Amino acid sequence: MANYRLAASAEMLFTELPFVERVQHIHNRGFEVEIWDWTTKDLPALAATGATFSSMTGYIEGDLLEEDGIARLLETALLSLEASTIIDAPRLNLHGTGLDSNGQSIRKRDSVTAAEWSTAKDTLSKLADLGEKHGKQFTLENLNLAVDHPGTPFARAEDTIALVEAVNNPHLALNLDLYHAQIGEGNLVELLRRAFPLIGEIQVADVPGRCEPGTGEINYRRIATELKSLGYTGVVGLEGWASGDSDAALDAFADFFA
Repeated sequence: MANYRLAASAEMLFTELPFVERVQHIHNRGFEVEIWDWTTKDLPALAATGATFSSMTGYIEGDLLEEDGIARLLETALLSLEASTIIDAPRLNLHGTGLDSNGQSIRKRDSVTAAEWSTAKDTLSKLADLGEKHGKQFTLENLNLAVDHPGTPFARAEDTIALVEAVNNPHLALNLDLYHAQIGEGNLVELLRRAFPLIGEIQVADVPGRCEPGTGEINYRRIATELKSLGYTGVVGLEGWASGDSDAALDAFADFFA
């Protein structure tokens, strides 16, 4: 029997509905809810739905490396922490650099130097300290470079694991996205075992297409078995599109992770 909890992204499902109605419907289906950019949302209205919010984006602008980007990242992370209290979201998600409205890296890099790794670690340490002060956890999400997010520094799961380990603060964890990891690295069961002590949340979607489990090549029943074997008690979130009907997508997701 699974001891983990299931969540779903209100950004990618039931897109024909107004956002508050999406959240309400996902909640009524018994799932926790994930949101992205909180600045575009009516947070009090979302809170009034009674939904449990698993995570939200933890910054508005900024990056881990550039002086102005670091300052803006820390500034908007603080604003995000304050916003998170309205919907009681425990985890705030980060990326290796700021992403635009299309999910593309604002400051693209093909590589980073050893000094830049150190700068990124220091920036993430400051964010973890902010999280500790406010009783929240920041999560660093891996992305893929080949399909969705070219030019994003620190994108691979290998990179995010290294940074979270280096910071070594429980207020910075991994948002391990298995869709991105399958495209970028594969070997998902071994990745789960390697990353397990660092995971704050897991996100899933199938490859190709980024839709619900069962629409692509990933053996999500084997993933679910591994999570049970590891004793995972956190959240597994469907961050994917519906291949057809959103309710059917949630049904499939729940079946794979039952």
